[in-house]
Amino acid sequence: MTDESTDCEILEDGEATEADAAETLLALQQDNGQGLPTRPLGTTGERVSILCLGGWHIGQCGKDDGEPEAIGMMHEAIDEGLTFFDNAWDYHDGYAEELMGRAIVDRREKVFLMTKNCERDYDGTLSNLHDSLKRLQTDHIDLWQFHEINYDNDPLWVFEQGGLKAALEAQAAGKIRYIGFTGHKDPRIHLEMIGQPYDWDTAQMPINICDYFFRSFQKQVVPVCLEHGIGVIGMKTLAGSPGGTNGAIPEAGLATAEECIHYSLSQPVSSQVLGIRIRRDLDQALRVGRGFRPLDEARLETLRAGVQEAAGDGRVELFKTTQHFDGPHHQKQHGFAVEETG
Repeated sequence: MTDESTDCEILEDGEATEADAAETLLALQQDNGQGLPTRPLGTTGERVSILCLGGWHIGQCGKDDGEPEAIGMMHEAIDEGLTFFDNAWDYHDGYAEELMGRAIVDRREKVFLMTKNCERDYDGTLSNLHDSLKRLQTDHIDLWQFHEINYDNDPLWVFEQGGLKAALEAQAAGKIRYIGFTGHKDPRIHLEMIGQPYDWDTAQMPINICDYFFRSFQKQVVPVCLEHGIGVIGMKTLAGSPGGTNGAIPEAGLATAEECIHYSLSQPVSSQVLGIRIRRDLDQALRVGRGFRPLDEARLETLRAGVQEAAGDGRVELFKTTQHFDGPHHQKQHGFAVEETG
């Protein structure tokens, strides 16, 4: 816990320029030199590591390279101060949560644990929570987010079908601590979710260099989140890659992976989720994260200039324009045929 009033006073200035935001990050970021720095998570009073370990990718690591490798990397991440862990009910049909549960069961108190609910209705939401608690071998989730608010009717469904009602009951029962939502499709849908009659603790969204030029969450949604004290969690740092493992931005030769991480962490995010699938991913995350300092305006502009032409029509961020990155559960939930990726 931290002095919430100090954090909120700075974070809620929605008029701050990007340079001001970078200075704010440096002022709010705490670094004891023993691992990754931390930042405040919106107005919750919590602090989280500036990088978050992505659950889908670590689950894929367990499947491809064996559970000892995946669990070993999770343990190393914790030891290095990368203690914010991401997951979701539907990742690898529950395997990602089961694997993470085995990794953290004896060090649960060191991890700020986030997983996601994939349902919109009351009964399905409670069923998801029951499954996640069992798989993760814990009695509570620190942050529970409504997953993939990607379709225009999702914001209304969460309220009309009883999903939020179930989440609030679970929160009152001590099974979850904070409630947020995620989505990667369109800033307009995020703004509609924020406009619903509930004060979200967090919102997770794409934050990367290319996002600046196409359906920009960092331009349209982040300022609103800061104004409302909502913790911003970034994702799609490398813009994903349905056909490879290196990320669409690096694969296109637009920027290196480390430049992408540097850029995203220089935005006013509480934490940035990274896909850690192989040893290289963890090593580069720790290299960038240790002692992190935001990039100055000149460097940010240089990085943007290098991607502007490719970014402007969305070809790099296919998760915004196609269903390649939508989870199969959510495609079926909305009556679509499941679209294969890759």
